[in-house]
Amino acid sequence: MYKHILIPTDGSPLSTKALEETLDFAHAIGAEATVLIVMEPLQVFTLNPTGMEIAYAEYDRQNNEAADRILAAATETAKQRMVACETVKLESIDPASTIIEAADRYNCDLIAMASHGRSGFKAFMLGSVTMKVLANSKTPVLVYR
Repeated sequence: MYKHILIPTDGSPLSTKALEETLDFAHAIGAEATVLIVMEPLQVFTLNPTGMEIAYAEYDRQNNEAADRILAAATETAKQRMVACETVKLESIDPASTIIEAADRYNCDLIAMASHGRSGFKAFMLGSVTMKVLANSKTPVLVYR
């Protein structure tokens, strides 16, 4: 059975539900977990980059604070379920590849994630991270809907 589960999350309601369900599953089978947040860097295309350093710095600050809150909540949820849990925060413009690479790096034998986080036009334009993980991962993927 599975010994180490990677749980990517973005803090959305469905992702949080998947996190909780996966931690329940991990407890039931005696597995440990690694909760992962992949932060996407701010990408702005402009002909006049003057002053953008401030915007980038503020975006990074807010992004890191939000990620830290989500990971702290995940740690507390794991503690309540008596599941050994590490948290990881990575930055990448390609979350799907980062999730797959993290599963290998942290020796996870299962990736458990929500069926979607983004919605609407953004999901259409960027594609589903979950679909990309499903299509490219050699590690089994459990999808929560």
